[in-house]
Amino acid sequence: MLKLQDELADKTVETAAGGGMVKVVANGRQQILSIEIEKEVVDPDDVEMLQDLILAAVNDALVKSQEMVSEEMGKLTGGMNIPGMM
Repeated sequence: MLKLQDELADKTVETAAGGGMVKVVANGRQQILSIEIEKEVVDPDDVEMLQDLILAAVNDALVKSQEMVSEEMGKLTGGMNIPGMM
């Protein structure tokens, strides 16, 4: 189990928002590893849009990370739902 947790820390998922203008990478520990923002989306007169794009990308990355963890745990447990494992 510990080995799987270590392996999941090395696995990543990437997601994007705004047609790829904001990209986020997260690992299997639900940690955000990087955020890339294209210059074109940075508009001082519309900060709210940028905030929304970042929020959407981060939330999507965390969901994808959780799905990846659940999938990997399912492989380890043979599909059994063990409380506290996910």
